[in-house]
Amino acid sequence: MSNHLLPTTTKRAFDAPLVIGVISDTHIYTGSRREIAPALKRLFERAGVGLMVHLGDANSRSVLKEIAEIAPLIAVVGNNDDEDLQYLLPQTTRFTVGDYSFAAIHGHSGRSARDVAIERWAGKVDCILFGHSHKPLIEKEQGSILFNPGSPTDRRWYAHFGVGIITVDKTGIHPDLVLFEDANHLDSVSFDTEGA
Repeated sequence: MSNHLLPTTTKRAFDAPLVIGVISDTHIYTGSRREIAPALKRLFERAGVGLMVHLGDANSRSVLKEIAEIAPLIAVVGNNDDEDLQYLLPQTTRFTVGDYSFAAIHGHSGRSARDVAIERWAGKVDCILFGHSHKPLIEKEQGSILFNPGSPTDRRWYAHFGVGIITVDKTGIHPDLVLFEDANHLDSVSFDTEGA
C-alpha cells in the first residue's frame, strides 16, 4: 500500500523478525552528480532488508522512488527537501515492529538533531531514528535507542559515510552502523542472517 503521489508505504505495523535499512541526508537533487551507489543497494539486499526508512533530505522524489525499489519505504521530510516533498512528507512518523515502537524524525528544528530527537521522543518509543547532523550515532537515552545513520553521500567533516541496518527480533532491537570511506568497499561487508 502506498501514497499515490509518493513511493512510500502507509503501513505502520510490521511483523518481527525484520531487518530495517536506515538512510538519511542523501542530498541528491535532480541532475545532481551524487547517486545512491549500486554497492549500497547490494548491501541492503544482502542484509535481507524488509523495510527502508529515509530520515529526510532526500531532496527529490526520484531518490525515494529508487530506495523504495529495495523494500517498502517510510520517509520523513528534511529541511533541504524540495517543495513537493516538503508538502507531501510528514515531519515525523511512528511505526511498530513486533512488540517494539519506533519514531522517525529528521531533527532540524532545534539546537541539535540529537536534542530534537530526545525532546520529542525519548522515553516514549523504543527506538528513535533521526538524521540532519550527518553524524553516525548509536546511544541510549531515557530507555530509548537513539540512532542516526549518518549520510551515504555527504559525510561533511566526519571521517565516514554511513547507513544503518537494524535487526528486530524476539530478543530485541539490534542496531548496526555500516561506516565506509568508499562505496565500492561495501561489497566486502557480509551479514549473518541466521538469527533473523
